[in-house]
Amino acid sequence: MWTRFSVLTLCACSMLWNIGLSGAAGGTSSGQSGGSQTGEITGKDGAPMVLIPAGPFPMGVPPGDRDGGRDEYPRHEVTLDAFYIDKFEVTNGRYIEFVRATNHRIPQHPKDPSRNLWQKNMMPESAADRPVINVDWYDAEAYCKWAGKRLPTEAEWEKAGRGVDDRRFPWGNVEPTAKHLNYNQRWIGEKTLMPVGSYELGKSPYGVYDMAGNVWEWVNDWYDDRYYEKSPAKNPSGPETGSHKVLRSSGWQVETPLVRIFTRVKSDPLIRNESTGFRCAMDAKDAAR
Repeated sequence: MWTRFSVLTLCACSMLWNIGLSGAAGGTSSGQSGGSQTGEITGKDGAPMVLIPAGPFPMGVPPGDRDGGRDEYPRHEVTLDAFYIDKFEVTNGRYIEFVRATNHRIPQHPKDPSRNLWQKNMMPESAADRPVINVDWYDAEAYCKWAGKRLPTEAEWEKAGRGVDDRRFPWGNVEPTAKHLNYNQRWIGEKTLMPVGSYELGKSPYGVYDMAGNVWEWVNDWYDDRYYEKSPAKNPSGPETGSHKVLRSSGWQVETPLVRIFTRVKSDPLIRNESTGFRCAMDAKDAAR
């Protein structure tokens, strides 16, 4: 079944689909709940968010690892204020509510229609719980703003994915397998992507899912290959300006060498493709407002 979202059909079709609205896939805005700095809250977009507590963590390539890129060194300690981050990558089901509410453009590949999940003015219900793709950095920023959130900083993203130790992967140091993440795939359409939260064994120490595999994720920061050499020790937010933004995580097509929690990739913020999505974050102090 397909769900329409064009302006002329918003009222008629707003209830055509109803799968997991309060869970990973849902799209109905429910208002933010939860008190000040509780372990898990629900965002304005209905997405569950996990608290990442204040404090230091090691950022960059762990000691002894030699396969990191030049831009992933040096390992350095970073202290962050408490924040919340989406437990799951933003799904098509949530993104369609944003499109309905704002008339924002649909997520489409700019060159290859075979890489689209959405067709014309319709989204298949079967894609509702899979991560949205074909969104550029500005699309991701607009969604987070609409949801009363923001994109996570690169440092926030990494802490949420690795915790406070020198692990190599979100789940620890065990080499990745098909039980940990969606990776090493070829594009076969919708089923290339897995429903968010599918990999219980792959979640981070804070219970955040898909911090490796499924889709690459936009973060807020501009990219600088030497930023780690001059990064502030507290709440780094990246360079003030730049030409590229940072992608974190790893997508469905990557092979084992790139499945590392400290992997950094630079990307043109205007790029839309079938392997990039995002999740949102929020300052913990804002959650009680």
